[in-house]
Amino acid sequence: MSPPSLIDTHPNLSDAAPVALSYELFPPRSPAAAETLWTTIRELETTEPDYVSVTYGASGSNRDTAVQLINRLLLETTLRPLAHLTCVGNTPEELAGIIGQLLDTGVRGILALRGDRPQDGAPPVAGSLRYAQDLIELIRRVEQRRSALLCAGKIAVGVAAYPTRHPESPSEDHDVEVLLAKQRSGADFAITQVYFRAEQYADLLTRARRAGVTIPIIPGVMPFTSLRRVKRLGELSGVEPAPELVARLASADSDLERLRIGVSATVDLANAALDAGAPGIHLYTFNEHQSALDVLDKLALPRRSRTGSRREAVARPQLAS
Repeated sequence: MSPPSLIDTHPNLSDAAPVALSYELFPPRSPAAAETLWTTIRELETTEPDYVSVTYGASGSNRDTAVQLINRLLLETTLRPLAHLTCVGNTPEELAGIIGQLLDTGVRGILALRGDRPQDGAPPVAGSLRYAQDLIELIRRVEQRRSALLCAGKIAVGVAAYPTRHPESPSEDHDVEVLLAKQRSGADFAITQVYFRAEQYADLLTRARRAGVTIPIIPGVMPFTSLRRVKRLGELSGVEPAPELVARLASADSDLERLRIGVSATVDLANAALDAGAPGIHLYTFNEHQSALDVLDKLALPRRSRTGSRREAVARPQLAS
């Protein structure tokens, strides 16, 4: 019988990792929105998240603005950006150029998404990519060509996961098979779309693990503090919000009461995901910090401080807004 390895003789090496924390931001659409966003960024930065994802509009409509935001995050903050990238309507050559641009700015994390299909039913652009797994494989090819520049490192590639059936999918089982295909193509982790019931994340985790998905699946949680937003997200995602949550928000006597109800429901959802084995929490902020911070205050996540990096950031000269 082979002797135990040195790793086996050190059981503390298998201690649980700290819970990951991340936020989603989107590029501002006006100078006033930019000012609000940067207030939010400074507030969220104090919580020392592991990364912030930066999204953009359908079909890359404001991709340039997103890249500008990513550049500022890298230059002026301690935040690590995770850049959203969609492939629908783009050729491999175009996407390879965008990936290279992101890497040149210092991005080391990309959320690879298919993106929304054209609403007018127009046929796909000739030669364009059609699926997220194709985009993942393209990212890995670009990475391979740049391995020396990356010090033989690795880009972290994330993908979307669906706690409830994707509107275009025939079944939840099919969604899991798609997630497994993304993993085989080179995905490192997944972030879920918005969901409203605690059991939906736990069920996804069970189905995914049984199918052979081993990558971390991080629950994407939206602070349920706006009734209008809850309803709108339900329409966009094709997921019906919990009727009891909608009723409680609708019957609230004030914005403060609505905030209390929404934060409490969000904390319950996040805690249930953590109890089910979630490796982190991803908060959809909608460029607002107060609800996210209220949720975070009540979650009490086990986190490790990056105090050294914060001190360096404070000492770093800030660029003009």
